[in-house]
Amino acid sequence: MLAGEVRASDHPNVVLMMSDDQGWGDASYHGHPRLRTPHLDQMTADGIRLDRFYAAAPICNPTRGSVLTGRHPYRYGIFYANVGHMPPSEVTIAELLAQEGYATGHLGKWHLGTLSTTVVESNRGGPRGKQHYSPPGLNGFSEWFSAEAKTPTWDLMWKPRGNKGSQWWRPVADRTATLPYGTNYWHNGKRATENLDKDDSRVIMDRVIPFIEQSVKQETSFLAVIWFHSPHLPVISGKKYTQPYSDLDPYVQQYYGCLAAMDEQVGRLRAKLDQLRVADNTIVWFCADNGPEGKSTAPGCTGGLCGRKRSLYEGGIRVPGIVCWPGTVKESTRSMVPVTTSDILPTLAAAAGRHGCPGRANGNHQGAFTPSWV
Repeated sequence: MLAGEVRASDHPNVVLMMSDDQGWGDASYHGHPRLRTPHLDQMTADGIRLDRFYAAAPICNPTRGSVLTGRHPYRYGIFYANVGHMPPSEVTIAELLAQEGYATGHLGKWHLGTLSTTVVESNRGGPRGKQHYSPPGLNGFSEWFSAEAKTPTWDLMWKPRGNKGSQWWRPVADRTATLPYGTNYWHNGKRATENLDKDDSRVIMDRVIPFIEQSVKQETSFLAVIWFHSPHLPVISGKKYTQPYSDLDPYVQQYYGCLAAMDEQVGRLRAKLDQLRVADNTIVWFCADNGPEGKSTAPGCTGGLCGRKRSLYEGGIRVPGIVCWPGTVKESTRSMVPVTTSDILPTLAAAAGRHGCPGRANGNHQGAFTPSWV
């Protein structure tokens, strides 16, 4: 290695996890009366709990784009759900870190463009949305296992025959009693057909783990963007996860169950980082994309904040936020400093040594950012 040369493995690894429609109060560390999220709780013990963490928008797509670009949604042109796509002119965190030698992976829900120009699927996939084709592979990700939009949170490829509900249902044991749900997973441009049963968060993490293991084996720093579907409707979960809530309304059981299953996968990921001995050099950031779905009688909890998904009141945009970075972020810390999803890119760019990130002519990414809570 030449004098002054920095190896990719010298940079911190980055894991960005995001839940889908998880309310600020949908975690036991925020005092939820029933829901248990022990692995998110442990993250708050091992890192910093951002109690004024805000999504850039009260709806899915715009927030996700803000994570990748560090910009306000109106700057890159995704104003609402299922409109627009990630423009190729945007500089994403994946593109920036790839320039530093990172392996870059997106795993889970994408929702920033269609993933096929030929297969009619999901909200806009196929010829009907050809102008919005913008998969992770065109936005800086070398490895991707992604779905265009929502899927059920259990047996994600299927829905019950004759089912007219859109909120929840119990798992269907008989596959002949189901129909295709209509949203596919795509692995590097090819439609995935294997290991798509039972818990969706587990299905995603089964792809995350090999990606991280391969990066560690190759001594390459990695960026893993993990976007869960839970607890976006329709919420479905297995008996293992719903049993602790069996005394509650069936809809609530399924909602809490899919969150518990997701929390389990958060713990699985962190255990793997420990096993691979890279936890001390890995930034793990967890947040949600917006507040909970439904009226105040729905299971999602804002923790007493006014408003919900689609609202610019606190309950629509203030979401769980946790960062673990051993040796840099002090353990068991709470912060009331306002932080938003648009702060993620400049924070990570600074951590990776991008002191003055190159931007397009429109002026994005000028300068690095070190937050006061680090």
